[in-house]
Amino acid sequence: MSRSQKVEGLLFDLGGVLLNIDFNLAFQTWKKWTLLPVEELQSRFKMDEAYEKHERGEIEASQYFDHLRGVLELEATDSDIALGWNAIFVDEIEETLNYISKVRRELPCFAFTNSNRAHQSYWYNKYPRVVNSFDKIFVSSDLGFRKPERRSFEAISNATGISLGAMLFFDDMEENVSGARESGMRAVCVKNHTDVKHALVEIGVI
Repeated sequence: MSRSQKVEGLLFDLGGVLLNIDFNLAFQTWKKWTLLPVEELQSRFKMDEAYEKHERGEIEASQYFDHLRGVLELEATDSDIALGWNAIFVDEIEETLNYISKVRRELPCFAFTNSNRAHQSYWYNKYPRVVNSFDKIFVSSDLGFRKPERRSFEAISNATGISLGAMLFFDDMEENVSGARESGMRAVCVKNHTDVKHALVEIGVI
């Protein structure tokens, strides 16, 4: 990481950084409402245009679920589909939460998640410790932009008053890390919680 500018704020992804996610749990749930085998569900499910529109808040959950109903050949209600949709959340990543509780004494901490309103309602209620770990959580479906779009990072910079160059970003997806860096942020690709720890040690906050 470049040390040319002092870090004034930390920005964390949620899924893969603060929360363990497993999409296979969705497929295992949905298999009861389709004749397709789980392997075919996995093959057909894509983070496609409808998925991205859902994350930008451009379409509602009912519209996205109807899309899934067609792609995955689900004979299921919206409630049935939502059951699998929300099953992907496994548990909190305790170690990273502990790091954040320490560094918040030194720096403001924010979260930025590519998420939709159905998921947001679920994790907001299920994981209060995660929600309460941040000064603010930015959600793509509220912003109208999603990672790795430059506009998403610029919107967060404007909202926090922290310049892009003074923000350190943590995400588990390389494309989001690359997008953040291209926008002028420093960013860390997180494979496990030790990547977060090492970066925080490097900037001297733990």
